[in-house]
Parts: sequence; structure tokens; C-alpha cells
Amino acid sequence: MPSNVPPSTFTELLAAATRSAVHLEMRDTYAVDYESGPFAEWRRGHRHDPDDRASWWRPWLSLVDDTTARGVVMRRARIVSEPVSEYTRFLHSFTFTNVAAGEQVAWLPRRQASALTLPGNDFWLFDDHTVYWNHFTGDGASAGGEVCDNPASAKLCAEAFEAVWARAIPHDRYEIH
Repeated sequence: MPSNVPPSTFTELLAAATRSAVHLEMRDTYAVDYESGPFAEWRRGHRHDPDDRASWWRPWLSLVDDTTARGVVMRRARIVSEPVSEYTRFLHSFTFTNVAAGEQVAWLPRRQASALTLPGNDFWLFDDHTVYWNHFTGDGASAGGEVCDNPASAKLCAEAFEAVWARAIPHDRYEIH
């Protein structure tokens, strides 16, 4: 049954994963602060230096590193419109940090997803049985997460993710258009 949960539950779900954690992102933009923060800095020309790990390592990457060190395979697939949004360019510019932490990331141009059956929301799926739905407002702000252990929902998410992953382009080969 679905239940509204605080954000800390996501970390608990990831900590409980034993085999896999997959994430499907389907939006072209998420909440962005155009005036300050990482996106604004990127717009002003800041780029992470892959050789200066200390400057870009952050808590999320430590969590990914710890999770993959336990043997959990973490994969993230992003469905994106082309030409890509400015926000997608921003994401792409620092996705190497996710990869460095142990996450596998791939990109699927939206035109190649047209015939796929996809759920209505972004999600995380843990060990093929627990879904963490990501809900967003129209402007991309988080509207909270929702845990779902319904087997039909988990099956839909697993099949959707694998269908996307089979068509997606690994991060190191995806070129921004």
C-alpha cells in the first residue's frame, strides 16, 4: 500500500537494498534556483574539474559509494528531449561524479521512448520489489516521495526501467544535442 513518507525514508530504503537500486528520471527540468546555487554557478561558467575530486564530492556521492561497495548495483536512466534543455546540459556536465561514485548512468532520447510503457512518475525501485515514487509540482519542485510495495507497481517499474535501459546510451557515449 502507498504511504507518504519523509525524505529520510529514501535513505533507509537504499540502506536496506541488497541487490539493486534503479532510478528512472523522465523530466527535462527539475526545480532550479536561477539566482544562486549550483545551477546558477554553472550558468556563470563553473565546471567541475574531474581531477579535483575534493571540490565536487558531496554526501550523495558518499552514499552511492557506500551502497555500491556493499554490492548493490545502482543504475540511473534519464529520458530527455532533444535538443536538450539547459537543465539537462547542466546535469550532463557533472554526471561524471555519479559515475565516479559507482552509479551507472544512461540517457535515452525521448523519441526513442515513444513506444515504451512508462509509469506516470519518476521512481526508484529497490531490489525489484519496493517503489519510491518521486512526485513533482508543475515547476519541478519536489512534492514529496511515496513508498509503494504493490507487486504490480514494482513489476511495471522493473519492466519500464529495463526497457529504457536496453535502448539508452551509456553516459560516456551520450553526446548532448
